[in-house]
Amino acid sequence: MKPLPPGSTIGILGGGQLGRMLAHAAQQLGFDVAIYTDEPDGPATRVAARTFIGAYQDASALADFARRVDVVTTEFENVPAETAEALIAAGARVAPSPNALAVAQDRFDEKSYFQSAGIDTPPFAAVSSQAELEAAVAEIGLPAILKTRRLGYDGRGQIRLTKAEDVAGAYDKLGAPGILEGFCAFECEVSIIAARGVDGSIEYFDLCENEHASGILSRTQMPAHVSELVEVNAREAAKRVLDAFDYVGVLTIEFFVIGDGSLVANEMAPRVHNSGHWTIEGALTSQFEQHIRAIAGWPLGSAKRVADCEMFNLIGEQALQWEAIAADPSARLHLYGKRDARTGRKMGHVTKLKLR
Repeated sequence: MKPLPPGSTIGILGGGQLGRMLAHAAQQLGFDVAIYTDEPDGPATRVAARTFIGAYQDASALADFARRVDVVTTEFENVPAETAEALIAAGARVAPSPNALAVAQDRFDEKSYFQSAGIDTPPFAAVSSQAELEAAVAEIGLPAILKTRRLGYDGRGQIRLTKAEDVAGAYDKLGAPGILEGFCAFECEVSIIAARGVDGSIEYFDLCENEHASGILSRTQMPAHVSELVEVNAREAAKRVLDAFDYVGVLTIEFFVIGDGSLVANEMAPRVHNSGHWTIEGALTSQFEQHIRAIAGWPLGSAKRVADCEMFNLIGEQALQWEAIAADPSARLHLYGKRDARTGRKMGHVTKLKLR
């Protein structure tokens, strides 16, 4: 395909903060941005050239959106794969592809895919009843974690099972088809973020190390405290996934690093990712610009890291500390424009550069 020229329109499914940052990156390259979302007044809608409000299952509205954009991407993986397929049927070019979205939307399918690609995972089993949960616990053992197969994020849709008493009634509490995953003893969690262009070229960002609180990413540090071999293995795993899907855009895979240095895949996100926010200031090309370059058919930028840094999420009322953060010369503050600082809500992030 020919690269999209400046002045073309990038369509983004979803109106959240990732869409907002993608819109900023697209505008920097001279593109217009159109948002399609089922929620008005989101962070992305207030910075886009146009916003289309509609259901993700509305074929007529999607067809209208498809006619008004030059390429469509998504800012969160839970946009139905059928939405992407409907856009393609209406003549739109969509990246990443619906099959990548579909696999990432179901935790059982995702773990099964990893194993088929030769990527290690924790032990897991699908459960659709209390009896199946009890059988899975007997096979996998405790401790374990019961998760919904679909739609869970930031610790939602998860139940930790540490003793036999926790298993009783757990499936009813989950309230949806699930997956039981065994715990693995790990030293840290890392993310590999990579971009693949239309021509098959790949750029890898340096591996970053993540810390969570209450199921939500709280801190990412760059670089990760891992060996060079861990970095090499993470890149090789990402390449297998990117090439298998003929993927275009940014992809993230989260891994647990085991004591012997081996990697166990936790999950993947077919999009830009919270753990990659450090790239805005810490890399030659941010993950957001990289994604726009890829889906527009442009050459990928260099993913070289230019600074060591830490990224902290601002959750709920932590964002109200913006004045003190803004006064810190080592801090780069990003607020997402959300109206209410609710508990557990990602309101922004701050990246602290390690200045020389």
